[in-house]
Amino acid sequence: MDKTEFVRRLQDAKKASGLTYDEIANAVGLCNGYVAQLFRNQAQLKDGTAQKLAKAVPGLTSELIERMKECPMRSYNPMLIQEPNVYRMTEVCLHYGEAIKDLMNEKFGDGIMSAIDFKLTVEKVKGDKGEDRMVVTMNGKFLPHIEQVP
Repeated sequence: MDKTEFVRRLQDAKKASGLTYDEIANAVGLCNGYVAQLFRNQAQLKDGTAQKLAKAVPGLTSELIERMKECPMRSYNPMLIQEPNVYRMTEVCLHYGEAIKDLMNEKFGDGIMSAIDFKLTVEKVKGDKGEDRMVVTMNGKFLPHIEQVP
């Protein structure tokens, strides 16, 4: 099956479970962002978590679980930027990007945040006026650039 069909089957299993990403994440001991990545075939399911995930989401067949354990072809659909939520997140990064870079350099020096040793969580909180607010935490290891010597 191709990636589109695979992801559709993963999403169908999640929907049939009636569980949210938060509920699945709590059941298997992972961040909600990582669980969402698993169900989009953007992250690899590790052996130690496979059994817990299969128990939490019974619609995940052994075939699906085995495929989730393979190294995924991480990619994105270029049309995704047209989705308003994705566009808005991109806009936030573009608008705040230079300030974030300045703050990172001031606090850590020259380097980047790892997207591999990385945790993403999305939480819903109430604002000071009672409005719903979204907190996105990007927690990545800092990787300093090194002076390259032979």
